[in-house]
Amino acid sequence: MGISASNAHDSLGLQPLVRGIPPIRSRRGPRRRPAKLHADKSYDHDHLRRWLRGRGLCHRIGRKGIDSSQHPGRHSWVVERTVSWLAGCRRLHHRYERKPEHFLAFVGIAAVLIGH
Repeated sequence: MGISASNAHDSLGLQPLVRGIPPIRSRRGPRRRPAKLHADKSYDHDHLRRWLRGRGLCHRIGRKGIDSSQHPGRHSWVVERTVSWLAGCRRLHHRYERKPEHFLAFVGIAAVLIGH
């Protein structure tokens, strides 16, 4: 998880986010990383698609001008729903914390409360 400036484009955070995924610790098979990445149209850039392919990730990225934004897909609604749950927490809806460490701590607390 990371924090970026509010005026930074979403696509700038994709590479650090994917690099930060820890290996899956499992005895069930040889796969150590996720197989697919689902993303919306804001990540529709050729250089990102090439980079993901180079890392061995199958990508499902919405295409600008082709895919409808009215029907985001069965996977992205889960993310949107979860983000709306987090936005329901007062301290997260309006960012009161100045330090990123404090903000991430409150995101973690909110995630635990929501998942409980």
